[in-house]
Amino acid sequence: MRNTARWATTLGLTAAAVCAPLYGASASAAPGTAPSALYAPTALVLTVGHGETAATVTPERAVTLTCAPGPSGTHPAAASACADLNDVGGELDALTMREGVFCTRQYDPVVVTVDGVWQGQRLSYERIFSNTCVMSAHGSSVFAF
Repeated sequence: MRNTARWATTLGLTAAAVCAPLYGASASAAPGTAPSALYAPTALVLTVGHGETAATVTPERAVTLTCAPGPSGTHPAAASACADLNDVGGELDALTMREGVFCTRQYDPVVVTVDGVWQGQRLSYERIFSNTCVMSAHGSSVFAF
């Protein structure tokens, strides 16, 4: 049941994140004219919860992040998160721990999931961090929500 609720939330947030920019662009265009620019959509839903697998974790927080045509969404640092993702070409595994950050070795697993579309390609990502400090230290602002 928890997994069904997670997928329903992810699907709803992804649809809103992908469709909202498209609706705004088509609503403001004059009838009979084409959009001024085409772009590959980038709209993601990020979730975080305590546990060891996404299948058994109840998301504690969820945010949307839209990077194209411009940074937006409910992510608290959308502009810097999009910049960090652009720097690694959308490869979330390439986000490394910042230098000078020291975390305890406490094991309190945190699962982060990212689902959506990155530059027109489907993206589904899951990562387990040993604790919230380690999660926050990775990817600069991407996982800071």
